[in-house]
Amino acid sequence: MALGEYQRRMTSFEASRRSPLPHAEILGPADPAETARVTVFLRRREPLPAAGSVVLTRDELRERHGADPADVEAVRAELERLGLRIVYADAGSRRIQAEGDVGLLSEVFGTELSSAQHGDSGVFRYRTGVLTLPEPIRAATVGVLGLDTRPQAHPHFRRRHTKKQTSVSYTPLQVGTAYQFPSGYDGAGQGVALIELGGGYTDSNLAQYFQSIGVTAPTVTAVPVDGGSNAPTGSADGPDGEVQLDIEVVGALAPAAAISVYFSPNTNQGFADAVTDAVHATTTPTAISISWGGPEDSWDAQSSTALDSACADAVALGITVLAAAGDNGSADGSSDGSAQCDFPASSPHVLACGGTRLSIDSSGAIAGETVWNDGSGGGATGGGVSTLYPVPTWQTDAGVPANANSGSSGRGVPDVAGNADPESGYEILVDGTSTVVGGTSAVAPLWAALVARLAQQSGKRLGLLQTVLYAGVKPGVAQPGFHDVTSGSNGAYSAGPGWDACTGLGTPDGATLPAVIANGNTVAGS
Repeated sequence: MALGEYQRRMTSFEASRRSPLPHAEILGPADPAETARVTVFLRRREPLPAAGSVVLTRDELRERHGADPADVEAVRAELERLGLRIVYADAGSRRIQAEGDVGLLSEVFGTELSSAQHGDSGVFRYRTGVLTLPEPIRAATVGVLGLDTRPQAHPHFRRRHTKKQTSVSYTPLQVGTAYQFPSGYDGAGQGVALIELGGGYTDSNLAQYFQSIGVTAPTVTAVPVDGGSNAPTGSADGPDGEVQLDIEVVGALAPAAAISVYFSPNTNQGFADAVTDAVHATTTPTAISISWGGPEDSWDAQSSTALDSACADAVALGITVLAAAGDNGSADGSSDGSAQCDFPASSPHVLACGGTRLSIDSSGAIAGETVWNDGSGGGATGGGVSTLYPVPTWQTDAGVPANANSGSSGRGVPDVAGNADPESGYEILVDGTSTVVGGTSAVAPLWAALVARLAQQSGKRLGLLQTVLYAGVKPGVAQPGFHDVTSGSNGAYSAGPGWDACTGLGTPDGATLPAVIANGNTVAGS
C-alpha cells in the first residue's frame, strides 16, 4: 500500500496524547534506522465481571475476556501489510508486539520521534501530541506503547544517609512482629511477583542478608521483560536499592513463598508489559508488589488504561495487587506542585500502600505511630484523591474528602499503610553494603508478605482485598483489623480517626486481621 493512500486512512487516537516532559532536552530527530518494538494493546472480547464479584481460572480469563481472535488477525495483518514484523501475538493477554525501524514506525503511527534526555536518565525516544492509527485497526486498539521511551516511573524508596539523634531502625522481622503478622505461617504454597524497572540483585548478597537475620533464603527467580534483565548497578542509591529492598522484605516475612522478579525497562511499555506478564504467568501469583509509580498527570490515557487493565485481570484471577503510594507527600513530585495521587497506586484494582513513622518498644510492640512526613528534603507519604478514577463502591462510605485542588470527588489513596520513614527504616543489605532504607516502596512488599501469610492461613486467594477491608466502614471510625493512625499530615491532607488520605485505614493489626479475612467474601481455594 502506498503511504500516501495509507495516510488518508489514518484516524486520530486521542488516548495516546503525550504531554511535553518538563525540562527535557531535545537532541534532534531519532535515528530513523534504529530498530524499535511497540506493544499494541487490544480491546476485550467481553467485559470483565464486576471487580471482586467472581474469580476466574487463567483459561477462563484468557478465553472469555482476552482479545477476539478476529481482532488479533485484523491488526496483525494490517501491521504486516504496512511493513512491520510481528514478533509476538497473544489473544489471551490482548497484545501484539511489532518491530520495525523508527522511520517506518513514525510513518505507520503518524508521529515525529526525537532523541531527548532528562537529568541523568540517559537518551531516550520522545514524542508529544497524538498518534494516528490505520482505520482498520483503530476500533480494536486500546494503546500503542513503546514509541516514546521516556522514563515513566520513579522507585519509591529513600536510603537514610545521616543518622539523627531520634533515628531508629528495624529488621523486617521486627516490623512484622510489631504488626503481629500471623505466627506459624511463612507463605508456603504462595507466589509473590515483584515489578522492577531497573537494577538487580546477586544471589550471594541475598544469601548473606538472609543468613544475617536467621531466615532460610527464599527461592528468587528473575524474569526478563521487553529486553530488561537482572542487571545490578553496584550502587545502593540506584535501582538496586529498590530491587533488594523488595526481595529482602518479602523474603524475610514470607520466606517459603516463591518470589518472581520481573525486570523491564522503565517505560510505559515496559511497565505495562511487566505487570501483564506477571498476571498471565502459567503459575498465578498470590500477590503482585509494585514499588514504582508517578503522578497521575504524567501518564497518557492509553498507558494508564493498559496498566489498569492488567491489574483488573489480576483481580479477576484472585491476585492482590499492591502499590506504593509515593514518597513526595500530597504533591507526589508533580511539576506544578498541585496535589496529585501516584499511579498505579490510584487504580481501584490496586491496594494502595501509604507510610508511617513507627516506634517499637523493648517488648517488640508498637510504642507509637504517626504519618511519615520529614519535610520537602526528607520525604513524606503520598496520598490524596484521584483525578483519574471515581470513588469505588467499596470506598463510598469511608469519608473520602474532595480533591484539595479541584474540589471534585474521586478514589481515595492510600488504602492501608505501614512503616516507611527512613528515620524508622528497614535494615537491609544492598550490594554488600548494610544500610537503612525507607519509603512507601517498603510498604508494598511488607503487605505482599502479609497477604501471602493470610492466604496460606485462610486457604483463600484474597484478590480485591479492599472489598473485605472496607466492609462496614464509616467516616471517623477505626476499622477492625487495623491500628488507626490519627496524627500527622502529608501536606494537603491530615490524618484523623478512621480512613484518611495519609494512612488509609491504618497499619495492620495481625492479631485481628485474620478474623476479618475469614469472615469476608474472599475466594475459596488457593
